[in-house]
Parts: sequence; structure tokens; C-alpha cells
Amino acid sequence: MSNSIGAIPAAGEKPPSADVADQPASPPELQPDPARVVRQVLASEYQPPAGVAFRTVTIISDGIRLHGEVFTPSAAEPAHKLPGVVMAHGWGGVAASFRADAADIARAGYLVLVFDYRGWGESGSPVVLLAPEPLHVLGEAAPFTARVQPLREYVNPLEQAEDWFSALDWMMGEPQIDTGRIGIRGSSYSGGHVVHVAAHDPRVRAVVSQVGGFDSRPAAGMEQPGRDAATRMARGELGYPAPRASAILGLIGSPIGHKGERYAPVLDAAQVIAPTLIVLVENEEYGGNPTAEAAYASLQGPKELRVLPGVTHYAVYSTERATVVKLAIEWFDRFLKTE
Repeated sequence: MSNSIGAIPAAGEKPPSADVADQPASPPELQPDPARVVRQVLASEYQPPAGVAFRTVTIISDGIRLHGEVFTPSAAEPAHKLPGVVMAHGWGGVAASFRADAADIARAGYLVLVFDYRGWGESGSPVVLLAPEPLHVLGEAAPFTARVQPLREYVNPLEQAEDWFSALDWMMGEPQIDTGRIGIRGSSYSGGHVVHVAAHDPRVRAVVSQVGGFDSRPAAGMEQPGRDAATRMARGELGYPAPRASAILGLIGSPIGHKGERYAPVLDAAQVIAPTLIVLVENEEYGGNPTAEAAYASLQGPKELRVLPGVTHYAVYSTERATVVKLAIEWFDRFLKTE
């Protein structure tokens, strides 16, 4: 039996613990990942800045309740249709870390939805049953009581992409939204997600990707460990990594390795016709700039590449935050507020 979370327990065996793993120390060569901020302000305690209205919503994605936060200009009339922007954070990040950006974009005249991925932040969890469910009558699906193991704070790009599509579905039913003027914005790992989503969803009319990760596939010759893990998971011998485990230097939340083998937004870029802004940093410590530049070259619609000189990955959340938010607003204004 593995010590990982969510493996199927053998007969008489105690279920695996769901205790959050201790955070490893931040490596000295990398600035802290925003996901390392454990004590975020809960949405129920958050006070939006002046000029911004705030509320929480629930998004259903594959039957899981996702936590969403909506920001609008407080002066906006309810009957007035607003362009919309959907945002989610990168690797291990949560909605609470994107509130300042969301508020700034809302002030510029947008309805902004920022959400937590399944198993992260204030969203609900995928679960593993700790005992087999009862046999169902053909054509029926009767409720039953079960003990479950929640799966928390791991990284599966296929699931996260599906949560993006569900967030867009939610936006389509929002009365204050102009459904023909919706943009998406992602940062770090989600900077790749937004390109994948735009390639497969024509409702996206503008894209902003900053310091994005565009390829989750293992390096050539390194595929076997992930495939071996997939076999063990399929046979109930291996579960999910412990919450907030750190398998990649400087990042919180371990990947489900074999899932990444099927996820490469760099290959999706050739299908993107929505206007796309890609923002990179000159001193990208995660080494993703060449892949991001390849994705940019493949984009089919209006596009622009901006490289921030002399800064590293996490500067977009600190010293360069005002700059990247301004770039995003200008891009969305250009393609969501004009004919």
C-alpha cells in the first residue's frame, strides 16, 4: 500500500491520511511561489476596494462545486451588459491571490470571474470511495452513503482545463455579461491553459497569457516513470500525491505525471484565432520561453509578444504587477470594447 492519497485500501487496512504535507523550504534560487501562502483571506472575510462590487458564486464542473469570485464596477447598472474576463491562477495558485488583479480589471469596466480549481482553495474536492459502492439497478442511480477520501492540492492539467470550460459555461448564463465579448487571462501554468481553452472554445474572443507553461509532456526518454505510475494507479496500488507535496523545485502541488503526457498547449496554438497577447519575462527561471515563443509563432489570429526586461517569473505578482495588469486591460479594451 502506498503512502499516497487515494489509493484503494486493502481489506482491513486503514485509509490513507489526508493530512497536509509540510511545506519544503523555498529554494534559494527561486522567489516564493504564491501557492506557498497558506493563510489566504477567505472570501467571506474579504473586503473589495472602493469602486468594486464583489460576490461569490458556485460553478459546477464534473459534478464538483468550484468556488468563484465575481468582481464588477460598483457603478455599473444591473441592466447594462459588460464584457467579461475569466481568470484562474497558475500552478498551485488560488483565486485569493488574483483578487488585486481582478479588482483592477473590474474597475476598467469588466465583469471578472476568478475561480479555484477543483481540490484547491475554497473549491470542493474530487473523491475516492473507501469501499465499493452498491450494485445499481439497470437504469437507476440511487443515492447511497459512503466514506470518501478527498483529493486535494495536486496538479492535473486535464482536469484544470475542464474547470476553465465550466467557468466559461457559467459566464454564458450571467445576466450582466455580453456573451459575445469574453476574454480569458492566465498566468504561469494557466498561461498555457488559456491557449488550450481558446483553441477549443470559440466563445473566447481575446486571450492574455503571462509567463505561461506551454508543454507538460516529459522530456524524450523520460516517459516511463509516468506510465508506470499510471499502471499502478489503474490497478489501485498507487494513489494521488499528498496535498501540497512538492515534486518540482519551487512549486507546491505535485503533478499526476502520466496526465501531463497528453497535454501540450504549444500544439494547440495553431488552432487559436482569438487575438492573443503573450507576456514573458527576460530571466524566466523555469525555462519556458522557447516553448512560449513557439506557441506565439503558431497563433493564427492577431497577436503580440511582450518580454519584460531584466525580471524573473514571479515579478508579475510583485514589482511588475501593475505593468502586466495594464497590458491586459489595454488588450481587452482593444478587442472586447471595440467593433
